[in-house]
Amino acid sequence: MQGATTVFLSLGSNMGDRLKNLQQAVAVVNILAAVPFSVKSSNVYETAPWGKTEQPAFLNAVISFGTVLPPAQLLEKLLSGEKMMGRVRDEKWGPRIIDLDILYYGEQVVELDQLRIPHPELAARRFVLQPLCDLAPGFVHPVLKQTSNELLRDCPDPLAVHEFSQKLF
Repeated sequence: MQGATTVFLSLGSNMGDRLKNLQQAVAVVNILAAVPFSVKSSNVYETAPWGKTEQPAFLNAVISFGTVLPPAQLLEKLLSGEKMMGRVRDEKWGPRIIDLDILYYGEQVVELDQLRIPHPELAARRFVLQPLCDLAPGFVHPVLKQTSNELLRDCPDPLAVHEFSQKLF
């Protein structure tokens, strides 16, 4: 897609049919973020909950795609998609049907009231870095100046990440 920026998006779910939720999220992103093609998926990983640990395990994946939407508008679309899928934000790090986080928006650094890109917790979360390495092991974090593989190697997160299935589609 000409003029498009490559976005890396983290997906997570620990309620209901987790795999189906991730697959549905990809369809929602395709529609809302005006992504006509070229979506790529990591493998799907089952991960221990991060933050609030007394809840079901998550399934996590990362997708990449091109979009012409600016970062703030993309965030609005993603939040709308989460709401359409039944996401309720009533507890920080609590259980959720779907969680969509922008990890990277090309190589841009974005600092807005409601949005920081690269995602500020990316380097500290193994459940994000493992699937990110499936798609972009050599991608360089525009602030930390380390590749995805280097960030995973140095990640302080001790929580287990196990491959659950192949790609989402």
